[in-house]
Amino acid sequence: MDLAQLYEAWKAISVSGGDLTWWQDFFVKFYQAFIEADRWLQYLEGTGTTLVATALALLMGVILGIAVAMVRTAHDQQRPGRRKNPVLGVVNAIFKVYVTVIRGTPMMLQLMIWAFVVFKSRQYTLVGIFGLGINSGAYVSEIIRGGLMAVDSGQMEAGRSLGLNYLDTMRFIVVPQAVKAILPSLGNEFIILLKDTSLLSVISGQELMYFAQAIGTRNYALMFPLFGAACIYLVLVIIFSWLLGKLERRLRQSDRR
Repeated sequence: MDLAQLYEAWKAISVSGGDLTWWQDFFVKFYQAFIEADRWLQYLEGTGTTLVATALALLMGVILGIAVAMVRTAHDQQRPGRRKNPVLGVVNAIFKVYVTVIRGTPMMLQLMIWAFVVFKSRQYTLVGIFGLGINSGAYVSEIIRGGLMAVDSGQMEAGRSLGLNYLDTMRFIVVPQAVKAILPSLGNEFIILLKDTSLLSVISGQELMYFAQAIGTRNYALMFPLFGAACIYLVLVIIFSWLLGKLERRLRQSDRR
């Protein structure tokens, strides 16, 4: 008797009200959650969507974060005693409000507003990725701004004394020094964003949690699908944490040289 026949036999006993041993009951629920109707493929599809959503949201967050951080850093580093740029001041104020609002409200609430109020679209996964990117941009901007501000202000003055303009000084002197401080924090943001993709299920985004909940609801047994999803998230986080650790060690080695 193969596994499918064994499952059908024990499932029939359970449905008819018969008693199963704990391991027979375990097998039936495990089979329903992962093997029946090739449901493991749904977990695989959800994991793929989760990784793609994380990568796209982080890419969007980095692009947005760089823009916000550059403007806010430029505003803060204006030379004292000189007339400040009014346009830069206005844009800086807008970006400051953006960062404050995004960091001060729950991500789940933001996703619901994007999906059900702003866009009102059935492309929930795409809307969710957009929402995650907007949220990530606020945090990434603070990471990048902190890295740029951590570089000694004398580096900026040295670049300007050499005849470089602000952008060239940032590009050739300040940014290369700030990158080493920024990269580990960006790695942590990637890991946080990976776990936060589970919130897409709230707006029916079809990622890992969405499929886990759908399978659990179909079988009237949520334990195995949810534990399965938790294990997948844990494995992914362990892998990326290990890669992040290797990156940090390599950066420390390069500092010693």
